Amino acid sequence: METITSVFTDVIWSPYAVGIGIGILSWLSFLISGKPIATSTTFARAGGMIEEMMMGKKAKQRPYYEKIKLMINWQWMLVIGVVIGSFISAILSGDFKVGVWVPSLWASAFGDSAFLRVIVAVLGGIILGFGARFAGGCTSGHGISGTLQLAVSSWISAIFFFVGGIIAAHVIYFVIA
Repeated sequence: METITSVFTDVIWSPYAVGIGIGILSWLSFLISGKPIATSTTFARAGGMIEEMMMGKKAKQRPYYEKIKLMINWQWMLVIGVVIGSFISAILSGDFKVGVWVPSLWASAFGDSAFLRVIVAVLGGIILGFGARFAGGCTSGHGISGTLQLAVSSWISAIFFFVGGIIAAHVIYFVIA
């Protein structure tokens, strides 16, 4: 018998429940902080802070870093919360497995090399980061916060996130593999 708490032990959650949860989280974000949910600026700030540690104070003088301000703020807590929450969810659902670096779909197409999988994932993350900054936001900034505000630029971005993802999946798994 399903209970309200059993949702925390399910491996796959209902998209309706997740949508309602994201809607409530977005509403609370606007209510409490007056800011939309977004995460890509956090990664840009982290890069700037790393650059500042290596290059000194002149990193802060770059126009882009002056614009986004190199600081730890509530977005950092959101990113950390997503990582911790994902880990807790995987533990509670029994889906967490130590040492599983290569998903079965990837292994069937490209082999079971964890090194190759990590290199491709890191390169993909870097490309994604540049794309998010170029677009002025990520899937959470445009796809969640911007679309719920009915921003035309966010709707266009969200559509192309899906189009790009579909094309990339087809290229990776049907052309390259």
